[in-house]
Amino acid sequence: MKIILIGELQTIMSNFESKHCKFAWPTVARLKNGRIAVAASGYRRRHVCPFGKTVLSISENEGETYTVPAPVIDTVLDDRDGGLCPFGESGLIVTSFNISNERMREYTKTYTDNDWEDWDTQAKEIGAYAMAYMDTVTPEEEAEVLGVTFKISYDNGVTFGPLMKSPVSSPHGPIELQNGEILWVGSVNNNCHDLEAHILNLDGTFEKVGEFEYVDLGESTENCEPYTAQLPDGTLITHIRVQPEFTMLQSISKDNGRTWTKPVRLFEDHEGAPGHILVHSSGALIGTYSHRQNPRAIRVMISFDNGETWDYGHDIYTIHDQVVDLGYPSTVELKDGTLATVFYSQYDDMTPSVILQQKWKFEK
Repeated sequence: MKIILIGELQTIMSNFESKHCKFAWPTVARLKNGRIAVAASGYRRRHVCPFGKTVLSISENEGETYTVPAPVIDTVLDDRDGGLCPFGESGLIVTSFNISNERMREYTKTYTDNDWEDWDTQAKEIGAYAMAYMDTVTPEEEAEVLGVTFKISYDNGVTFGPLMKSPVSSPHGPIELQNGEILWVGSVNNNCHDLEAHILNLDGTFEKVGEFEYVDLGESTENCEPYTAQLPDGTLITHIRVQPEFTMLQSISKDNGRTWTKPVRLFEDHEGAPGHILVHSSGALIGTYSHRQNPRAIRVMISFDNGETWDYGHDIYTIHDQVVDLGYPSTVELKDGTLATVFYSQYDDMTPSVILQQKWKFEK
């Protein structure tokens, strides 16, 4: 298989002129009106900080340009990740999660004391800035929003309803099934051992319909950050991140997520994770994931047999810097059959991460 890059790498979310300059953990999806949407966590300072907001940008020209990222989920806590699920005639679900002030204080102290992020040359000042903000958040305000969160739009992301909470978390969010159900496969309360499948009702209630067998690959193995795609024949394929091996598992369901096969390993340690799966109009399955061994990369794997086998390890972006943080790619098919993959990366270890897009195509 041959991967052909199309055009230049594009920066679609950044904010270098501000202290609130870091963007990460995006998802791209095609809306029901044909536009392309990208969600991410943005306007943050650090990998963990209280200023993160889940933001949304829209493209009306097949990913050539995007609107300025606008906040959708902006609680008093650190709103992380940005998942997307278009549904119905004009629906869109935007997902996120956050962590407690207590954990943020621990991270802030570590960053301040150890200068964890090389680009953060004002570590002590920013640490004090973050601590001062967290002092203003009351326990009642924190309790109201703490957890896995989402909002629903019925006009393709123009307006959104109230903040709701989910029992499961996944970076790229739920999916709409062929029968119209919204299936959310995720980690239970951000627990990295228990994965479940839930049906999300549009009133914000959930029904657990399935669960996954835990796979132990060694000491302290975590199974987390799944994503699910549905094939034309109704089969569901879920890819699951495994840590600390930084590899992925695959599980199959033939009954809309009610039962799942025992997850099987896709490739060796450190090849990469977490995964996203797109069903291409050609019938191919397009998987994208991040590789964090030097040289670091955003990688593609493709299956031409409905996930039975995968041709993996193809780079669409590389950076020769072991320090640089990158990952969480997802992919959308463009109207001409080519592809656009969106992910986050730093330009180098002295700049905050931004949201990038690379267009490409494949030849079998």
